[in-house]
Amino acid sequence: MAIRKDTLWEQFLSPVIQSLLDKEQMMAVRDRIDWQDTIDRYQAPEFSYPSYYHTQNYHGIEGGYLTQTAAITYDPITQYVLPPYEPWIRQGLIDGIRTQPRKILDLGCGTGSMTIPLKQAFPGAVVTGLDLSPYMLAVAEDRAKQANVAIEWVHGTAELTQFETGSFDLVTAALLFHETPPAVAQTILAESYRLLAPGSEIAILDGNQQTLRSLDWLNNIFEEPYIQAYAAGNLDAWLGKAGFDEVRTKDVFWLNQVSIGIRL
Repeated sequence: MAIRKDTLWEQFLSPVIQSLLDKEQMMAVRDRIDWQDTIDRYQAPEFSYPSYYHTQNYHGIEGGYLTQTAAITYDPITQYVLPPYEPWIRQGLIDGIRTQPRKILDLGCGTGSMTIPLKQAFPGAVVTGLDLSPYMLAVAEDRAKQANVAIEWVHGTAELTQFETGSFDLVTAALLFHETPPAVAQTILAESYRLLAPGSEIAILDGNQQTLRSLDWLNNIFEEPYIQAYAAGNLDAWLGKAGFDEVRTKDVFWLNQVSIGIRL
């Protein structure tokens, strides 16, 4: 996997985090998965990746999330970049949910690190995770098997899904919007509004925009191509523009935020 060697992430933070990773565990995940079979099952033959996604390097890695290595290292690394404790941060999204959802869609689900806790929090709900990377979905499927939870994994774009209008009563997105251009984020929110039944809600966990605006050095370290544009925006305003009401945002340990909106 090609990595830019001149980034702050690669020069300083990556070596520290690499020394903390359980490499045997990562290799066990890699070896458990039949990668080609899984990717063939999820990825449509003529699927076209949006340019904002496949042309960018995330965290300085060429190929971004469309690599096997990115998929198996995502969870081991994320636990160190969501202080003070990743499960507490993700619990912040679950705690913000005001309804008892029966059908949940987790957009940009990645390896299922938010999708699986949602299923565990709402065991009676039908839960679907959607992501652009079949490699990430391969790990998500493996994690769900290890956790003994039933989740439907779908390969596709969050801004243009194939689900019917009003088919969910909770749409979630965790750490998705800082990795998309604001115009795409607005399209995803409009699609989320379409997918929700009246009276349902959207719940978003992401970086705290107000905090990130004062931390340019942090934005540079993590090599996120769209994080500065995300930080300059206002998720509450984006939600309102998409049609959501009763929008509110709550800080989660200063560096993160949870935003909730209702589709009346």
